[in-house]
Amino acid sequence: MTKPVCFVMGAGAGIGGTAGMRFAREGYHAVLCRRSDEDGLNALVSGIREEGGDASGFLLNAVKDHVIEDQIVQVEEEIGPIEVMIYNLGAQIGNRELTDTSYKAFELGWRMATFGLFRTASVLLPRMVERGHGTLIVTSATAAARGNAGQHSHAAAMGGRRLLCQTLNAEFAAKGIHVAHVLVDGSVDAPDTLGKMLGPERYEALRSTKGAVDGLILPEQVAETYLHLVRQHRSTWTFELDVRAYNDKPWWN
Repeated sequence: MTKPVCFVMGAGAGIGGTAGMRFAREGYHAVLCRRSDEDGLNALVSGIREEGGDASGFLLNAVKDHVIEDQIVQVEEEIGPIEVMIYNLGAQIGNRELTDTSYKAFELGWRMATFGLFRTASVLLPRMVERGHGTLIVTSATAAARGNAGQHSHAAAMGGRRLLCQTLNAEFAAKGIHVAHVLVDGSVDAPDTLGKMLGPERYEALRSTKGAVDGLILPEQVAETYLHLVRQHRSTWTFELDVRAYNDKPWWN
């Protein structure tokens, strides 16, 4: 019997890879895609298989033409129907003043955050509609709701992502597709995102202080939230929620 597929676009060592592992424990075949670090990808896949789950891993450059579309079609034809899509691609290029934000950098944020999601939805949601069900979970960020200084590319891209989720929900919810926009409002305890931004020493120092009192967002708990979204009854579907550590100020403050 073919297992349902949980496809994770952006399966790093933080939210994406952890969510894939969690869904595999629930009987899904986890398809993990990331742009680079084949060794890290293979380690995630091996970890799932060692636990008795099913997983596949693919290196995927979402900016290239047709790559997203071809990968989704291949998975559906060779592995099984994608019941859950977790679109977890980041688009953070760091704080940059306007004059330091090139056209290329600005456009890259849009291609990762917004156009990539559009391409994913264009090929996958009609397939889900034919089956009568499916879930699209989109990981987002504070920048989707608040534009801070130095975040020209990221805020524009994430703001577009949020509104695209709204239009997708408006069109597809009544057709049985659950679209959920998750605004991650805070620092995530992830070595390949926060760790790279801060560097090893600052990252470990933050984990031993703020992280020691649950002040960092734990990928394992975000994965539980994603599983809850998939399990929701359609009479109480959540479209948007935000997650943050209890001791952080919310984005609107």
